Amino acid sequence: MTRSVRRSFHSLALGLALVVAGTTLPATGVAASPASGPPTVSPADIQFRHDTLRRGGARQVGLLPEQVDRLPADLAAYLQPTPDHPGYPAYAGAVVLAAKDGVIVQHAAVGSAVKYASVGPPPALLGVELPADQQIATRPDTIFDLASVSKLFTTVVTMQQVERGRVELDAPVARYVPEFAAGGKATVTVRMLLTHTSGLPAFVPLWSRYPTPAERFTAALATPLATGATPGGQYVYSDLGLIALGVLVERVTGRPLADLVRDGVTRPLGMTDTGYNPGPERRSRIAATEYQPYAGRGMVWGEVHDENAWSLGGVAGHAGVFSTAADLAVLCQSLLNGGEYRGRRILRSDTVRSMLVNYNAPLESAYPESDRGLGFELNKHWYMMGLSSPVAFGHTGFTGTSIVIDPLSHSFVVMLSNRVHPDRGWGSNNVARRAVARDLAEAMPVRPRSASAWRADPRDSATSTLTAPLRRPARGATASFLLWYDTEPRYDSARFEVSTDGGQTWTSATMRLRDAGRRWSADGTVTGYGGRVWWQVSVALPEQATHLRWSSSTDGSGQGRGVYVDRILAADRYGPLFSGEGADASRLVADGWSPART
Repeated sequence: MTRSVRRSFHSLALGLALVVAGTTLPATGVAASPASGPPTVSPADIQFRHDTLRRGGARQVGLLPEQVDRLPADLAAYLQPTPDHPGYPAYAGAVVLAAKDGVIVQHAAVGSAVKYASVGPPPALLGVELPADQQIATRPDTIFDLASVSKLFTTVVTMQQVERGRVELDAPVARYVPEFAAGGKATVTVRMLLTHTSGLPAFVPLWSRYPTPAERFTAALATPLATGATPGGQYVYSDLGLIALGVLVERVTGRPLADLVRDGVTRPLGMTDTGYNPGPERRSRIAATEYQPYAGRGMVWGEVHDENAWSLGGVAGHAGVFSTAADLAVLCQSLLNGGEYRGRRILRSDTVRSMLVNYNAPLESAYPESDRGLGFELNKHWYMMGLSSPVAFGHTGFTGTSIVIDPLSHSFVVMLSNRVHPDRGWGSNNVARRAVARDLAEAMPVRPRSASAWRADPRDSATSTLTAPLRRPARGATASFLLWYDTEPRYDSARFEVSTDGGQTWTSATMRLRDAGRRWSADGTVTGYGGRVWWQVSVALPEQATHLRWSSSTDGSGQGRGVYVDRILAADRYGPLFSGEGADASRLVADGWSPART
């Protein structure tokens, strides 16, 4: 080794030792009193824009075209059974629309909007197909039953009444709907309905228990709290809470819910294909849903699928809205714009921010999947995948619909399908929801800082390792590397470990991480939102260290954007121990890791 190279490694070792000791001077432009702790992001950090949707190419907004081009193919992959979804296809037909910075980069349709006439007898439940000339192909403008995505429309009109001072979030629902107090619900608040913490049960079959719409609404409002439930004390996703919310906004305004949604949301946004109870003139554009002979309905087509919403006249707070991907894209963009689109405002920007606060954070330990704002689901990796963050928001619908909105990258993806056509028992379409969210996330490149970067392969239920054998046992050594991570919190993680016995046993090593004005330490493991930045990491290695190892562990469902490592370097007072950018790179042992090229 030349004297100059040796001197550079001595400088590296000294610098890393100072970092570990916590005595380094701040770099130019870095605050002397840096922030500490893992990266965080809140609704206050969101930068709202004023984009108007238009068509364009992936490169126009910095996306990788090959990943955007995968969206239609991945959507079509689930038109037949797959290893992830054996037995039946995930849906008969589907539409996807993806956009970033106001540019629609993909809008595609696959499969059939109408394919089946009925369902054969159990246990096979095989679909009985219509004659070919009666089947209808899915089009980009096919209208779908949104199911629970309808709850977002109820939420928006509720928040409009909050803005106007007619409704208070922390007021008892019974202030506005007195009969709601029955069954121990006197202290249930409007906020609790929006966050699904009221204590109401998830569902009651109103459609089959009560003979008229009036009696069904009365029964919904009178439903008591679930056994053992306390207002605000638990998370239970409840249709009944949103039915009550729909009644509430009707009471305070004196107007039907359908009119409130039309005049408060769809008309100002120009969502001409969105609303309740679409007329027969649109039937040929509507995707069919489920064969429901048990309800006396046959194949449901052009009417709301949800039995309770149907029995309530097709308009209810929890379900009933029909829409297209293009119309929903306008709603998504209006939210990314802070409640405004083309100069028409449906909500104030501070209201939109308030809707993205995780009000259920105190319940997370008991209910890990409870993250919710007002109406919106937050940070749900099981369908948002790499678009997830603490402020990513969206919703799903039972019929196979979903929207995912990432305000940090100003992007969203809409997926609409008729996964219950012809039978809900065929299974979910979660694998497809994850696929389209993953494709859009993967289209946003993580740029390596060198040609020697590595990425853990994005696999479910896997532990992948990248091992660096040191040139010799370390003495007073330090290591540094760049780390980019974004994983599903709690369930997936990235870890750094050290071995002192030739790789037989491994011990986690404390990492010191820094980026600009933030400094923090981790015990060797990081999980969750990583800030979407490259962290400079330094580690004091134990005496006689022989190997370094990075690992990524995932569970069987959702994932984040992944784990990347770059610019690996280790040295002690005697010189270099490992350099990921030099000849040592060929000595790395990758099990489930690949070179990062994007």
